[in-house]
Amino acid sequence: MNEIPWRILPIADQAVTVDFGDVIDEVINARVTALASRVRQGAVAGVTSLVPTYRALTVGYDSTKTQQSALVATLNVLLSQPDGEADPVKIWTIPVNYGGAQGVDLEWLAQTHRVSPQEVVERHVAGSYRVYMIGFMPGFAYLGGLDPLLHTSRRESPRLKVPAGSISIGGMQTAVGSVEAPSGWHLIGRTPVRSFAPERAEPFLFSAGDRICFTAIGVEEYTHLQAKTDYLPEWTWQ
Repeated sequence: MNEIPWRILPIADQAVTVDFGDVIDEVINARVTALASRVRQGAVAGVTSLVPTYRALTVGYDSTKTQQSALVATLNVLLSQPDGEADPVKIWTIPVNYGGAQGVDLEWLAQTHRVSPQEVVERHVAGSYRVYMIGFMPGFAYLGGLDPLLHTSRRESPRLKVPAGSISIGGMQTAVGSVEAPSGWHLIGRTPVRSFAPERAEPFLFSAGDRICFTAIGVEEYTHLQAKTDYLPEWTWQ
């Protein structure tokens, strides 16, 4: 039996949440995405939606096709099974133009941590980040795996408008912005990648459990890629 404890809680007339704890942790998040995968693969009767977060999975269901008690029993069975081989992980390479007009907080963040802006960039691109969840705004990706030196408390006064594609740091996380929105995170760069595009067959580019690596690009390349409406970043399976 898996060692991480869980609770299954009803949260609506047609939804339950499977809660694995109260911390941001890659092992716990892996349990969340693994359960979501098992539910999909098992075609569990009546399930209409799966919403993974840092530490929980919300399961929506059609009450005309299954009873909550039956769904909870099925989820407990799936949770009690030994973990098998992990599903393949999609690894994205995301280009970022750091600093300047695209990353207005880079200089401040570097001064705060007593390093050069170049070292901030080098540490940021050196990471391999796990997509913990998609939320806040459509396609907004919360990433774990940020270098501890770059951990930075959020701004005391959030900005009312942050451009789509902004790469930011807040607390122990970094993020890939999706649409223009308010934010209290520190802006260090911007990507031409559109992580949410409603006209695409798959509007959301990233999924919980994916991994992201960043690569630094100059202003000219950023401008060139941003002008390509059909541009998609490179990715591989691991």
